[in-house]
Amino acid sequence: MMSTCKNILTIAALAVAGLCSPANAVAQTVLDGAYIKEHTKTKRVVPYTHIREADVMWFRRVWRTVDLREKMNHPLYFPTESINDRKSLFDVIKQGLLVDGSITAYDPGPLADDDEFKKPLLATDLKEMFTRIDSQYTESLTTGDMELVVQEIPLESAEIKQYVIKEDWIFDKQRSTMDIRIIGIAPMKEVKGDDGEVRGYRPLFWLYYPECRYVFANWDSFNRENDAERRSFEDIFWKRQFSSYITKWSNVYDRGINEYKTGLDALLEGEEIKQQLFEFEHDLWNF
Repeated sequence: MMSTCKNILTIAALAVAGLCSPANAVAQTVLDGAYIKEHTKTKRVVPYTHIREADVMWFRRVWRTVDLREKMNHPLYFPTESINDRKSLFDVIKQGLLVDGSITAYDPGPLADDDEFKKPLLATDLKEMFTRIDSQYTESLTTGDMELVVQEIPLESAEIKQYVIKEDWIFDKQRSTMDIRIIGIAPMKEVKGDDGEVRGYRPLFWLYYPECRYVFANWDSFNRENDAERRSFEDIFWKRQFSSYITKWSNVYDRGINEYKTGLDALLEGEEIKQQLFEFEHDLWNF
């Protein structure tokens, strides 16, 4: 009887040891946080209010630049490398173009001045745009000879420092409201000279914003005040929670501000246009 009990205890001890061994260990489920984020996992886009042409009492088209180096615009720029479930705006756009295929990019033209969504870019065009070929001669570690090394360098999110937005300002007399509708958005890439200095910015492509809203609404941006409040990229544009300056508005010459003013004068001209837009709506209610 005693030997039987000893055998049972020995078998039990071996079984426990086998279960606790590293080979048979079961991986523990890790939750990076205090709770599971389940609410509004797929957020619906708030539909635009329909506007009849007969109700449009006043209309003006405006182009503005969003500089991501400004502190208010940092939620659009960071993180430059994806972390957890958060990405920069450009990484979200890149995934929508290359992975999901849910949005369409349009060619800005040879002079980079076409923002009318005329020519959709093909997948091959986008691949060439998001990667560049770099070749250089390096010394071989085995032979000591100079060898040509060719590598593909991807376009990083950190290289996109600006966005250009095309929007319509419409006063709807039926509802007596000023509606601001973003029509298009274009990421701007730095153009560098042979010396490495930045010479300006050029649009990579144009995106039709009403199509982008469904993608932007389901990606979170950083909220400085409260991590628990879900704020998407669509919320930032919908609620106008970004800083920008006007570079052009519809005019008889179809020219931008930088074509007749430069430097500080161009910024002041943009601020004057911004003030005119504000005063127009204000004056309508001044009895």
